[in-house]
Amino acid sequence: MQPLHGLRVIDLTRVLAGPYATMILADLGAEVVKIESPEGDESRGFGPFKNGVSGYFQSVNRGKKSVTLDLKHPDGVAILKRLIHEADILVENFRPGAMKRLGLDYETLRTEHPALIYAACSGFGHTGPMSQEGAYDMIIQGMGGVVSITGEPDRPPVRVGVSISDLSAALFTVVGILTALHTRHLTGCGQFVDIAMLDCQVALLENAIARYDMTGITPGPLGSRHPSITPFQALRTRDAWIMVAIGNNRLWRAFCETLELPNLIHDQRFSTNERRTENHSLLEPMLNEVMTTRTSAEWLTALHAHDIPCGPIQSVDEVMTHPQVLARDMIRTILHPVAGPLRMPGSPVKLSDFVFQNDRAAPAPGEHTGELLTSLLSLHPSELERLRRDHVIG
Repeated sequence: MQPLHGLRVIDLTRVLAGPYATMILADLGAEVVKIESPEGDESRGFGPFKNGVSGYFQSVNRGKKSVTLDLKHPDGVAILKRLIHEADILVENFRPGAMKRLGLDYETLRTEHPALIYAACSGFGHTGPMSQEGAYDMIIQGMGGVVSITGEPDRPPVRVGVSISDLSAALFTVVGILTALHTRHLTGCGQFVDIAMLDCQVALLENAIARYDMTGITPGPLGSRHPSITPFQALRTRDAWIMVAIGNNRLWRAFCETLELPNLIHDQRFSTNERRTENHSLLEPMLNEVMTTRTSAEWLTALHAHDIPCGPIQSVDEVMTHPQVLARDMIRTILHPVAGPLRMPGSPVKLSDFVFQNDRAAPAPGEHTGELLTSLLSLHPSELERLRRDHVIG
């Protein structure tokens, strides 16, 4: 039995944040019905492509079912409303107000479907002076402060290498939905889950906000190093770079001994983490002078032998073949009927009584329209044909 078996989700989301959230629900066993326009989710047009199939779309829509509906047609809206009444959860990422114009906002739906959990994921949420504005991940990364603390000092701005604003919003959307589900078990009532990408990005600033609040100094980019722990960063070796994480004085002593720099252990400039951080500009050249005498492989072997936290900086291809990643089933191969085998990340959620089984490729546009409208709404084949002629469904 899959954890969310028996739950039906109406997925009115597009591109990344919303689809990633509903894919997590599908991974955990929910039936996710993706509602698309007759043209399909716009991310179906995002590359890379394999035999005309979008890798982008496939990576965030596996395991779902697709129904195409023209929501500009009143019959399309009526069918969607009927589908919602057959569901437990609705997830949408339109701008606030769009669903109200269709008569499908939470306040309207809850009167007839009080148990519905309605999750809205938008750029700025449903309250506040910017609630009506649209947003993209890049915009939120900039507004949310993460760009200001990413990259090297005195260099041009750098975005995080993944769409962290979209992905964090997706994760918090799932947290909100599961919280509302638990509450519904207690009360029988659903509720409105309001997730803003900007809120989620601010939540991820964690110690950056604490540092500013306590010191009055605005944080800036520090490259790879940690603002409060030293050395906790990338260090250059003879042939590459490795990451080291010296989180306490015991590790500092072991690190100095491994580097054959025992004189640094009792050097008052570096005797505590606070002093090491204050004097980082003096310490780093000393470490680099020694680290560059040996290769990354040699240093990783030596550091691991002394139980010092460290690791290589791996490229994506190296990650995909790493024994630990493979042992945790984090690279899944899904067979697509057109594109063939596609590799993508597995689910990081590991439960003792559940084995990840979502190996269904993302659906073709409208692949399940006839099936679901027949099984859930009992539409007659002649009615389906009329809806197709009127271009209400694909």
